[in-house]
Amino acid sequence: MDTTYSIPLKQLIKDFSLEEIDVPENLAEILVYTAEVNRPGLALTGFFKHFEAARIQLIGKAEHRYLMEQTPEDRLACVERFADAHPVAVIVTTGLPVPAEMVEVARSRGIPLLRTQHDTSEFMAALVGSLSVSLAPRITRHGVLVEVYGEGILLLGDSGVGKSETAIELVKRGHRLIADDAVELKRVSAKTLVGQAPEIIRHYVELRGIGIVDVRRLFGMGAVKDTERVDLVINLEPWIQGKMYDRLGLDSEKIEILGIELPMITIPVRPGRNLAIILEIAAMNNRQKKMGYNTAEEFNRRLMGQMGIEE
Repeated sequence: MDTTYSIPLKQLIKDFSLEEIDVPENLAEILVYTAEVNRPGLALTGFFKHFEAARIQLIGKAEHRYLMEQTPEDRLACVERFADAHPVAVIVTTGLPVPAEMVEVARSRGIPLLRTQHDTSEFMAALVGSLSVSLAPRITRHGVLVEVYGEGILLLGDSGVGKSETAIELVKRGHRLIADDAVELKRVSAKTLVGQAPEIIRHYVELRGIGIVDVRRLFGMGAVKDTERVDLVINLEPWIQGKMYDRLGLDSEKIEILGIELPMITIPVRPGRNLAIILEIAAMNNRQKKMGYNTAEEFNRRLMGQMGIEE
């Protein structure tokens, strides 16, 4: 069963500095469950089929102009029909004056009535983006998330394989830590997975034999980051003698997390291997692939050409 996430409306009011025109006493209990918002132009005319009351309703210039062109009696009837659908909240944009009838009806129905000075399109984009992150489907995976040359790398593997030690070495080399031990992954869009650390362990790393280390205090603010997009997954596993590992990079291994397919590399671990350097190369190579150049494929074409074999 899918888990439903929510965000308090009061938090959105704080985040976007919304003006409270009229809010009910139970404002702290009102939750928003959907990242979608609505401009209720059709609803104001009386068409309520497919109306989603759980969405935040935005009153922009078009809706405001329609209301203001009505007689006071018609405007009151229009607003009452709209309020009877029980929208979770109504936000008037562009700093427009709020009709007295709307304030009266919102107060009587207990509907939060808010206002922002931002233009409708600008505010809608920012609100949807914020809600998409706050309400995104999420899971927690055992692993480490680091940023290496701008690439978000999720390290997976059994406990004791060296994930945290590798992360510390990367931090010493100028890269940044996002999460150690537990990584909260959110699907913020159809193509984007974002990771962060649970609040209680943010910026901390556990090193066996030493204990808990505060990376932010030891290495400075530049060594940590709160969130990062996941671009590549690297699975660290103990070296298995006799196992065939990819030596050219032609095999494209994938892993699916929250319905998003990500490139994955399996790296065998054994004494003497400098994992930090290997991860730096993996990050640069992954960025190069995204820019359209695949070294393994280019080498394979040159090899085939030398042997006189056409693809």
